[in-house]
Amino acid sequence: MKQTANYTVIYNDDDIVVLNKRSGLLIAADRYDETAPRLDLLAEKEFGRLYAVHRIDRDTSGCVIYAKTPEAHKNLSLQFENRQVDKTYHCLVNGHPLWQTQTVNIKLLPDGDARHRTVANSKYGKACVTEFRLIGNCGPYSWIEAKPKTGRTHQIRAHLQLLGLGIVCDPLYSGNQKPLRLSDIKKRWNGDTETERPLLTRLALHAYRLTLTHPATGEKVTFTAPYQKDMEASRKQLAAIFGVDPLQED
Repeated sequence: MKQTANYTVIYNDDDIVVLNKRSGLLIAADRYDETAPRLDLLAEKEFGRLYAVHRIDRDTSGCVIYAKTPEAHKNLSLQFENRQVDKTYHCLVNGHPLWQTQTVNIKLLPDGDARHRTVANSKYGKACVTEFRLIGNCGPYSWIEAKPKTGRTHQIRAHLQLLGLGIVCDPLYSGNQKPLRLSDIKKRWNGDTETERPLLTRLALHAYRLTLTHPATGEKVTFTAPYQKDMEASRKQLAAIFGVDPLQED
């Protein structure tokens, strides 16, 4: 895999390219911030013209697919529109859910308040479904698998908020951007809290896997995005201390 500071190349052929993006990059143009760094513009320097077929939040890391031809763009866009793409996300949340699985079917309205958050709105909201599964608890945190069946802005974050859960380092929906520190989870930690470098300081949400039909071959394909370094370091520490690993099932 080719690695840059902004993305890793997971897969590339004449029709599509699949990238593992870092947190903090937009997928395509954004009307709220025209100057924000964009993955498509950065990757086009390597791959030529790219067509966005879906979106993940700027602060979410992980798997993104672009079409490289108009034909592939049309095919993939229809797959996402018709909910034929299986999307799997992993996130670390504050607290412990009281359920093993939960399906949230609540209409959401993007840009629904002064902070541009996505909010529940039964009258003006759009149909929105997310399936959640508790992977396991890790001290004060929990790993959760999310499978959004629709593709609304901030869908996973908004639906988790409605369940009373906030993703680690999410000031927009959890009201808490407290970083994940080893000193907070390891009982016998002898470092200096004044100089300690946090394990994770950004939204703990990762687009882990996509399964769809290749637009040219018609074959079912699955692409998996390894965790970014900060989330991987957090996973390893939490797994070592609490024995819960979101990747142990793979």
